[in-house]
Amino acid sequence: MYRLILSLIALFAIVLVSCSDDTTNNSKGGTFYSATKALGNGNAKSFVELDNSGNPAAIGIVFSETSLEGLGDQMSELVLSVPAQAGPTNVKHITVDWNPMGHEPPGVYDIPHFDLHFYMIDEVTRDGITGMGEDSAKAYKRPEADYIAEGYMIPPPSVVIPKMGLHAIDVTSHEHHGGTFDETFIYGYYDGKMNFYEPMITIDYLKTKPNLDKVIKKPAKYPAAGWYPSKLNITFNETNKEYTVKLSGMTEYK
Repeated sequence: MYRLILSLIALFAIVLVSCSDDTTNNSKGGTFYSATKALGNGNAKSFVELDNSGNPAAIGIVFSETSLEGLGDQMSELVLSVPAQAGPTNVKHITVDWNPMGHEPPGVYDIPHFDLHFYMIDEVTRDGITGMGEDSAKAYKRPEADYIAEGYMIPPPSVVIPKMGLHAIDVTSHEHHGGTFDETFIYGYYDGKMNFYEPMITIDYLKTKPNLDKVIKKPAKYPAAGWYPSKLNITFNETNKEYTVKLSGMTEYK
């Protein structure tokens, strides 16, 4: 009898493990990270979250609290790869651009901040954006109206930023109506097509350790089939001492 009981217990344990393995194998979800790179006195990495069906739920950047220190007084760019699982988002790489004096227009974005570019083009194509010579036609080509979100506009005169393209700003955002810039969301275009998303976030705002869950205005059309965000989230994890900036609420565009 004693041996029988032990055999039954062992069999029950095997069944539990098998069930657990089946559940794990049936789920395609998880969070996947890129390689970690140095940023300031800390580090940063990109990530993508997949739901249980394997579809993108979010894509973003994690960076340590210490990365806000030691950034220097010169503009700099950190290029992050994205995990292979990010393919359906069409994001091919991400840059963390540090602007210690901010940038134009004066009185609006001239505050120390990060420009976080989620590029839907590869680095070779990005490096070829100059807005000069033979590239002018593509660089200054404006997108059709359906590809620009409601409330957004490309300010006149059109200005092409090298390695970026044209920028469409949310003219309803508070920094354009007497408020102080802390965070905003921009769309970028090249050759008439959307080629990046750009959350812009000030250092002072990050130091407040925010918990932002913001709806993103979306255009009627996108340049390709894929999964596109509807929210911007900015949070701080007190346990890990990390900031997370992510684009979430992914919906499929066919």
